[in-house]
Amino acid sequence: MLCAARLGALLAVLALWVGDQARAAAREDKFSALTSVARALAPERRLLALLRSYLLGEEARLRDLTRFYDKVLSLHEDSATPVANPLLAFTLIKRLQSDWRNVVHSLEASENIQALKDGYEKVEQELPAFEDLEGAARALMRLQDVYMLNVKGLAQGVFQRVTGSAVTDLYSPRQLFSLTADDCFQVGKVAYDMGDYYHAIPWLEEAVSLFRGSYGEWKTEDEASLEDALDHLAFACFQAGNVSCALSLSREFLLYSPENKRMVRNVLKYERLLAENPHQAVAETVIQRPNVPHLQTRDTYEGLCQTLGSQPIHYQIPGLYCSYETNSSPYLLLQPVRKEVIHLEPYVALYHDFVSDPEAQKIRKLAEPWLQRSVVASGEKQLQVEYRISKSAWLKDTADPVLVTLDHRIAALTGLDVQHPYAEYLQVVNYGIGGHYEPHFDHATSPSSPLYRMKSGNRVATFMIYLSSVEAGGATAFIYANFSVPVVKNAALFWWNLHRSGEGDGDTLHAGCPVLVGDKWVANKWIHEYGQEFRRPCSSNPED
Repeated sequence: MLCAARLGALLAVLALWVGDQARAAAREDKFSALTSVARALAPERRLLALLRSYLLGEEARLRDLTRFYDKVLSLHEDSATPVANPLLAFTLIKRLQSDWRNVVHSLEASENIQALKDGYEKVEQELPAFEDLEGAARALMRLQDVYMLNVKGLAQGVFQRVTGSAVTDLYSPRQLFSLTADDCFQVGKVAYDMGDYYHAIPWLEEAVSLFRGSYGEWKTEDEASLEDALDHLAFACFQAGNVSCALSLSREFLLYSPENKRMVRNVLKYERLLAENPHQAVAETVIQRPNVPHLQTRDTYEGLCQTLGSQPIHYQIPGLYCSYETNSSPYLLLQPVRKEVIHLEPYVALYHDFVSDPEAQKIRKLAEPWLQRSVVASGEKQLQVEYRISKSAWLKDTADPVLVTLDHRIAALTGLDVQHPYAEYLQVVNYGIGGHYEPHFDHATSPSSPLYRMKSGNRVATFMIYLSSVEAGGATAFIYANFSVPVVKNAALFWWNLHRSGEGDGDTLHAGCPVLVGDKWVANKWIHEYGQEFRRPCSSNPED
């Protein structure tokens, strides 16, 4: 019996664990790939249908209540002494004893709202989690930083870079979509909760401004209020060293909520601090942007991203050229590829129209069901990190004939062996909201890298195919070489990661700039050293 009880307890724990795993899988983050974000449209459409049914039911209920109201009101208005008529007297007593109770405690309202709640619970597992809201808010801050976007402009749906008095439009949407006060508050609160007052203050300031403009207009969907925004902004200003601003905002808060004892104590505290240090009342506080310890090349990286993709001017560098490329391959003889040499050291080439629209669409479709959060190698581990926001999937060439054709085309163009294990399977990547990949090398820089588990050497070359276009942002920036390449739909970028000596080429440090607007898909084919011995011979010259 004791064993049976233990077994039952073990099975119960296992069932709970499986349930937790299933819920975790269902709650897989959505902000890190736009295709996942797009899937959230389906449950919202179902919620809209449920809300429509609820509204129709409530409209019918309100029409009935209006009928009851009009009937009773007419009885009060039509007769000076309604109780003289025994029939009216009876109906008055009945109304007060029965009718009003039925109206007030009608089940129809609770039934309508219960149907809406039940429908919501059915789709709840498909909805974004709070972590998605946090991730999306951090993405907006990333775009704000990298592209120097103005928060007030973003709140109005405008993508503008503001440097001093100069204003540059980075993207002009066909239809403006503005953020609400509550939207801005939620972005600011995410930064506030992280102790990031550099980002929190401008977003909370915009929230306060918008809440002031609509004060008294309560919206059902809002989570925050003017008081919430003033409260958070006041403390953020205090933490940033602006005591005068904190005092002013706290006093304004007390105009709306004078009974709040905590805020009363804060006001007294701020007044005392200013009395002790009067210069703080006029001192202008400059908040420093939070440092990114792992990114020493941040300024160069962001500067290249801000160009939205720039290439050297060919006539300035005669070694750059365009041509129709066959690489002496019969496979490409009748249909050569348009080649554009982008850079010489490191060697980077762009092959235009490398794939067709149907091929790109097919590859995206094959990958979509298998997309998972992208990871990076950290020692011998694979980790999800904030500096790489995307989802990726690996496709074997046996998944579809289009992948076999793609491998043949890459092999013909590069002259390299791209069959496994001499090359990795095709990695397809979809970038999320503000999706990016900060500066990194494709080749392994440590002997403990997981790349060496393939036992086929380091990544000698990268072949990256753009499977979509974007409207703004998303360029590939080569940091030390100081140039960036915009997203060119259906084109492919090729570069060597290693010198012929086998040493890594430090000039290939590159990054995927944040996607400002659009849905960015790429496919990576990483080719390894082994298998290329006679295709790309070694050399002892470190410059080769």
